[in-house]
Order: sequence, then C-alpha cells, then structure tokens
Amino acid sequence: MLDLSVSLGPLRLGHPIINASGTMELFDVADALSQDLVADPPVAAYVPKTVTLAAREGNTLPRIAETPGGMINAVGLPSPGIDAFVAVELPRLLALPCPLIISVAGFCAEEYVTLGAKIREALEGSGKGSWMKSVGLELNVSCPNVHSGCASIGSDPQETEEVVAAVRSSWPGLLIAKLTPNVTDITLVGVAAEKAGADAISAVNTYKGLVVDRKSLRPRLGNVTGGVSGPAIRPLALRAVYELYEAVGVPIVGMGGVAEVQDVVEFMACGATAVSVGSSAFRDPTRAAWLAEGLAAELSKRGMSVRELVGFAHA
Repeated sequence: MLDLSVSLGPLRLGHPIINASGTMELFDVADALSQDLVADPPVAAYVPKTVTLAAREGNTLPRIAETPGGMINAVGLPSPGIDAFVAVELPRLLALPCPLIISVAGFCAEEYVTLGAKIREALEGSGKGSWMKSVGLELNVSCPNVHSGCASIGSDPQETEEVVAAVRSSWPGLLIAKLTPNVTDITLVGVAAEKAGADAISAVNTYKGLVVDRKSLRPRLGNVTGGVSGPAIRPLALRAVYELYEAVGVPIVGMGGVAEVQDVVEFMACGATAVSVGSSAFRDPTRAAWLAEGLAAELSKRGMSVRELVGFAHA
C-alpha cells in the first residue's frame, strides 16, 4: 500500500489532506464518528473554527454569497471565547482519532500569547501526556473580515515576526502561521514567520473582495467586503505556494480552491506538504477522504511517492 503519510513538525499525518479552519463546523466530526456515520475521520487532521480570546458574534448578516467560481464570506470570526472553548469543545476534540490543529486569532500579540497559554494549560491538565505529538496551534494572522488584528498583523512582516516569536516563547508544540495573500510579496511575511520560529506555514487565506447586488446595486454582504474562496482563486494560491517554497525551509500547508485530486497534486508539486480543503468541504464534508484515496491512485499511476511529488514543479 502506498505510504501517504507526511509530517508537520511533530505531527504525523496519515495522508496530506486536512480541512481549512471553520469549513466543517456544520459537520460534527466527533458526533459522526460516535454514531458510526463515518468509519474514519474524514481528514488527516481536524482544524476547528478559529477561536478568539473573548466571545464574538461575528459580522452583520448576510455573511455569505456565491460568486463565479466560488464564494465570498464575511462571517467575522464568531467564537465562544477561549474559556468556553477549553471547557466545552476541547475535551470533545481531543477524543478524535486524528491530530488536532487549533486555530486562534487575536487583535494584538498579547492576545495570541494568552490564547496559546490557555490552550497549553488545558492540554497539560487533560492527562494527554504526549499532546505535542497530536495537537498543533495555527496562528490566524490573515482573516480579512475583522477590522483590526489578524490580517493587519499578517500583512506586515515585522508584526508577524513579533507575534510568532511571542507565541513561540511559550508554545512548545507545532506552530503554524496562516498567511494572507492580500500583500505585495507574501514571501517576506513567510520568511519573517519562519525566522520567528514557525514550524510550518499555511497559505493562503481568502482574497479580499466585494460583490454587488445587481438589483439594488449595493454590496451584498453586511460587512461590505469579504474573503473570496473557491476554484477562482486557485491559480493565485498556487503562485503563492510556489514562491513560498523557494523562500522558506519549513513545510507549507497549501489551500485555495481545492476540489479535485488534480488540485491536490498541483499544490503539492508547487511545494505544499499538506493541502487544506475549504469551500468544497461546505458542499461535501467527506471530500478530504475522497481526495486522499484519489491521490493514492494518482501517485500509483505516475509511479511517484509523496516525497517525490512535493516541490516537483521546481525541478
């Protein structure tokens, strides 16, 4: 059987396909497994919705609209807050039979540090002694749908470096920086994140955009602008991954319009070690498992291993 396993820092994944944060919330993975609705986790690692320090309701409705070749969202990071997350959600998530990558977002460096500290404290009190081999932290410094923090941090290499370094000083496990594509040169931010101690980089978050209602001629989203995702952004995301692979030495989690097996192959050829499924997971929460099976078949047909595929486009 073809070995599809990959590593993100200390996390060993059975195959390269995971979900983008927040795209499987309507599909309760833990509940589906407990009810035998699915035999195995649909992803190699599960990434829940981004959690913030304080509880948030998110942006004004409407929050989601369809676009040609994808969708646009301005959900705005609704969150129960970190205290509710570690008390209610984290114990359920730790019971999943797959690694967990917790996405966090803040509005200053101190909030990211506090989020990491609270999660670490909960993990160390959970009795899960080897948690660093099964739990990672993703710093969302790229959400375009809040009015401070996140993307305003991730669009500045120096601020990104400061946030990653601050969290790195107290977080011993896998640390991922999730980057925004809404910058002139994404490699500058990627290099800054790696320099500060990031073990991996996620690229890319959504592209900031706007859609207009054709009858009213007003913005369709309550937040006016939102993040564009789906197949329409795939060529742009591939370019970002390609450039980052040549600029950094840490693994890259590629994302942006992944829906078919060939999309996964292209992202990995451009340099991604793992690939996230986002918008297509809204339609089919089990898409990742299907993609992993297809990837195995495609690699067998090509006579390639996962290791040979990663970065192949650069040869």
